[in-house]
Amino acid sequence: MNPMATFLLSDVHLNEARPGIVDIFLSFLNHGIRNTDTLYILGDLFDLWLGDDDTRFPHLPVMDALRKATERGVSIGILHGNHDFLLGKTFEKRTGCRLLPDPSVIDLSGKRALITHGDIFCTSDTSYQKYRNWVRNPLYQRIFLALPMKQRIKRAASIQNASRDAVLDKPPHIMDINKDTVERMMLTYDVRYMVHGHIHRPATHEAPLRGEMATRIVLGDWYEKDGNTVLVWGNDGFDLITI
Repeated sequence: MNPMATFLLSDVHLNEARPGIVDIFLSFLNHGIRNTDTLYILGDLFDLWLGDDDTRFPHLPVMDALRKATERGVSIGILHGNHDFLLGKTFEKRTGCRLLPDPSVIDLSGKRALITHGDIFCTSDTSYQKYRNWVRNPLYQRIFLALPMKQRIKRAASIQNASRDAVLDKPPHIMDINKDTVERMMLTYDVRYMVHGHIHRPATHEAPLRGEMATRIVLGDWYEKDGNTVLVWGNDGFDLITI
């Protein structure tokens, strides 16, 4: 095993309805990562995060495990996903994790790589992009976070129900990654490696880009069908594994 490794995962979607996945994730934090390792969580760690005062299960035990990991030396960077975009500075302070801009360029064993949750590439789904811009607006977030938690839960449930109904009316290709957008983003950031989640279909894609081979790695989710996908990157290369 490499003396240092970088782990990347996304779409864990921790919630009270799936305590078994919560236990697997906590075990991964406590026993699967060494003090010298780095972990990037590329969005949707939580299935629903309604503010840093959202103490519903499993938020508190997960924050405690994250804090213990960072205290023993693990470097943890987290991107917002479309389910937990309200993670804020109090969460950072309580866990020792760093909330990173989406997208961000990181170093993976000497390789420049772009990491992102991935929903920014679903540009064919114009209604979703409008919704994304709306809920990421700082003014909207301040107004929403000022509501009592019971009202936030009620409003979030209404939005989730409307989103599920909207998905049923959309053809699959509309909600998929737009490859032209991916190519433009890789050229803009001058990278030949990209890692993202969101679409829940783990795979490695290679394609030529300005005379070089570009690699796009898609992370899976932590539902049973994908078997808890983790990308492990070390000096000898990378491997997309399940735990």
